Amino acid sequence: MQASTNTNNTTLASIAQADKCIVSVDHPAGDSTPESDTAHGWLVIAGSFVYTMASVGTAASFGVYMDEYLTKEFPGTPSSTLAWIGTMQIGLTFFCGIIFGPMMERIDIRIVGIIGTLFSGAGLLIASGCTSPASLIATQGIITGIGFSAMFTVAMTLPSQWMVKYKPIAVGIAISGSAVGGIWQSFAMRAIIKSHGYRWALRISGLIQIAMCSSATLPMKRRIEAPPRKRFIEHTLLRDPKFILLLLFGITGGAGFFIPFAFMPNYAVVVLHKDISWDANISALMNVGGFFGRLLSGILAAYIGPISTLAICSLVSSLGIFVLWLPFKNTAVLIIEAFVFGMSSGSLVTVFPVAAASLYGLQRLPSILGLLFVSFFAGQLISSPVAGRLLDKYGHGADFSSLIIYTGALFAVAVVFLVMIRLLITRDIFAKV
Repeated sequence: MQASTNTNNTTLASIAQADKCIVSVDHPAGDSTPESDTAHGWLVIAGSFVYTMASVGTAASFGVYMDEYLTKEFPGTPSSTLAWIGTMQIGLTFFCGIIFGPMMERIDIRIVGIIGTLFSGAGLLIASGCTSPASLIATQGIITGIGFSAMFTVAMTLPSQWMVKYKPIAVGIAISGSAVGGIWQSFAMRAIIKSHGYRWALRISGLIQIAMCSSATLPMKRRIEAPPRKRFIEHTLLRDPKFILLLLFGITGGAGFFIPFAFMPNYAVVVLHKDISWDANISALMNVGGFFGRLLSGILAAYIGPISTLAICSLVSSLGIFVLWLPFKNTAVLIIEAFVFGMSSGSLVTVFPVAAASLYGLQRLPSILGLLFVSFFAGQLISSPVAGRLLDKYGHGADFSSLIIYTGALFAVAVVFLVMIRLLITRDIFAKV
């Protein structure tokens, strides 16, 4: 990112005022922002809500499948192996943004949405015929994850382009679809698995993806045109210390985010000896908390800034894991922790795009987010597979202590990176960053 000129500083001031975030960062000259909200903008928000419900919402309910695979379908398979299904699913949701982000700047965004719809639906439908963990990794994990990525990248970038006055609320609504999807899919898939088996759950989920997301694709289009460029990937950002720290936050925060969604439902069954239906209860509780967290964190970011909001929410996530989940083996406490974690960690997917827009503007937001989301993929490589290995080696499948400590530590390190970003921007502790 080149040093800003006086013109750039003027542009930055207008962007900062529109985004209602005060940050001392550089923007490329010529960046533009919408002047007002529109009716079509709310249709885009609705489509983004459906996209996040179908992508991250589906991934957030994976704990129900994970519990089924661990206890019934593949009981002799290590947790670390089965965890790769969810890891590839959520990891590729973020990683492939490096492809779909620049693609959104070059072609009709609805084509990207159609690609996502077909891949996600086909991946789940094909997975219903699989009989081994390896084939489920390839289908429910990889193919579905590619589809999720296309939809998620669209849903993360368009709301900021279309909304001004109600941007925090609109972005919160769009992202809250991931929590709503996690809630109803946790219960729906558990009910289908109980009565018809996991294969039918995958088939029905795949058909729902295709039907639901096809209609959501219709209103999706860009409002801000990106100028032509030579580079497909904005690698010059890698020279910006703030961007590097934001990448490191994405790795650690992204790694910690998915572990409870994958293992906390199984914890209720294995450690607390609850009925297997409790996997859906715990998964749903985290997503209920995530629904409120996504809405509230977006509003909070408008008042104290996105970086500060991410730091506070990551700190609460870490403290909740160490104070509630680690020391207590109690159903009531687990219920509280599931809700608290869902609410605090929800900011990761809500405020992260707002932070990127505040730091680097809107014109290149699809490409920048695509590059940033690679950090989430890197985080998944040290997320559930490592947690599953800790559970197998040190917990012998029943003691989750090492897994829980690892998760809390990841969020604690994430807080450090966010504090460093804030200090690079300003030393004023009361500044809105």
